[in-house]
Amino acid sequence: MARQRRSDDWGFPRWRSYGSSRQAQPVRLCDREGCGEPGDRPAPKSPNSPDRWYFCEAHAAEYNRNWNYFEGLTAEEAAAREAEEARGAAGFRKTGHYAWGGPGDGSRSRDEMRALEVLELESDAGFEEVRAAYRRLAKAWHPDVAQGEEAAARFQAIQAAYDVLRRAEERGSKVR
Repeated sequence: MARQRRSDDWGFPRWRSYGSSRQAQPVRLCDREGCGEPGDRPAPKSPNSPDRWYFCEAHAAEYNRNWNYFEGLTAEEAAAREAEEARGAAGFRKTGHYAWGGPGDGSRSRDEMRALEVLELESDAGFEEVRAAYRRLAKAWHPDVAQGEEAAARFQAIQAAYDVLRRAEERGSKVR
């Protein structure tokens, strides 16, 4: 008679997490034909339908880029649905008062973070660093120095970024 071996999972501490087993876990593959990546991102098959496609990240991005949420609705129905969803999201809008529900990193808004990226600065840069980066980039990309449409567009983006950060600094200095 063969001797039975005791399982390693008994008692505490448990050697594996609850519900784990020794068998291989099934992986759902992407629903796109010919794709062998894991399909872990659900996407609706049609509006107001509980059925879902399961795509990999690349195919989910492609699917969402072409998705029209208001397809098949009249202008009145689309406006009514948009208003209904705005009413449902009103509770989230109220959290902006506490400053933890808004975009950004908690200390800066999303626009300020984008402006820092344009000026090639880190998110914790002070206003003196912003001013120095603005002057450096404005000299390099000024239309009198760098010719072309790209230089003009880059210079305008640098000016707009500096204006966003300057206004934020002025608002911050009034609060303090």
